Amino acid sequence: MATQPRAWQRMLSGRRLDLLDPTPVDIEIEDIAHGLAFVARWNGQTHGDFAYSVAEHSLLVEELFGRIAPKAPVKWRLAALLHDAPEYVIGDMISPVKSAVGPDYGALDDRLAAAIHIRFGLPAAVPKTVKRQIKKADKISAWMEATQIAGFSEAEATKFFGRPDRVIMEGLQIKLRPPVEVRCAYTHRHSALMAEIGP
Repeated sequence: MATQPRAWQRMLSGRRLDLLDPTPVDIEIEDIAHGLAFVARWNGQTHGDFAYSVAEHSLLVEELFGRIAPKAPVKWRLAALLHDAPEYVIGDMISPVKSAVGPDYGALDDRLAAAIHIRFGLPAAVPKTVKRQIKKADKISAWMEATQIAGFSEAEATKFFGRPDRVIMEGLQIKLRPPVEVRCAYTHRHSALMAEIGP
């Protein structure tokens, strides 16, 4: 009789996360921060001495979201910070690969996102209006990354990610830092937002 393939991931915290049936109790911010700090965006095809990590991208998206929706409740800033959190276990697939994999990738991402949200006091699904604002911040971040570190011309980036609002990007620059430093920054930002939300 064939045994079922392993569908869980052992985390550094000691947690065992079942990818097919993730539960909030098996999710720790330290595991998320560590994983995302070591996952490279753009498949690592970026300029600089360090890969541009999903953790760094998430910090930028949260900041951009705050500029797009300055009056939004803090919990939605937390949702913006966590918008790519499932990638701490499933990695960052570039859009063409996601398309090739098909709907199963999206279903796995949704299950993990729901468990992560519940773990940190957010609703399993983010409201569509908030999701759209986070997506806007995500696309602006992608445009900045594309033009500053991934070798895209502004025209090419605009074709794929839309024309960004220059006012929203004002004063922001793509940062490349060692993974340990980014991990720490991500964990601190998460703690600050959780403290602001309160019990």
